[in-house]
Amino acid sequence: MTRIYLIRHGETEWNREEIFRGRADIPLNRTGRRGARAAARALRNYRIAEIFSSPLSRAWETARPLAADRNLKIIPAPALIDIDFGKWQGIPKEKIRENQARLYRIWEKHPEKMQFPGGESLARVRSRAVKFLRRFSRAAPEQEIALVSHRVVLKLLALSLLGLNNSHFWEVQLDPASVSTFEIPLSGRPRVLCLNDTCHLQDLRSRATGDF
Repeated sequence: MTRIYLIRHGETEWNREEIFRGRADIPLNRTGRRGARAAARALRNYRIAEIFSSPLSRAWETARPLAADRNLKIIPAPALIDIDFGKWQGIPKEKIRENQARLYRIWEKHPEKMQFPGGESLARVRSRAVKFLRRFSRAAPEQEIALVSHRVVLKLLALSLLGLNNSHFWEVQLDPASVSTFEIPLSGRPRVLCLNDTCHLQDLRSRATGDF
């Protein structure tokens, strides 16, 4: 059985200001760096053998304390890079809601039908992320693996592990620096052990929360 830890990157200023990030390489802010250290402490006693990260700096910075605790190298995983929001990248949510109301309603009500202008769909992101998950989980049975990535990517992996389609996207919340844990047996269905665990963030003065 493979145990998977899905770790969302810590907070950035664009999270706080509700700006669509996508492939923009936005670093963690102070709260995000504290959240990354808190997530590493929460997982300190677990036998994580490998750490895969999106190549974007906000994920890499989140993975760094976890890797340092174990003297492990972070393995770059392009398949875990954030969704390409296309023309929405770098634009605040409220401006999109006002200026592209029809598309934003599709995103809110029917995310599985959304094709971001000049960017990706959820189906495309899910396909690349799930292929990656299947490949390494078969190659590393009975190991504990950490994946450090982004809201959209990790939600879609969680939905896949739960056996749900992309229409359930908004029914899963993943906060910055949260940890979700699944077990994947060699045969049979995956099992969720925890989803969006943020207990390790309780001591932060400004707790990094919010599904954006």
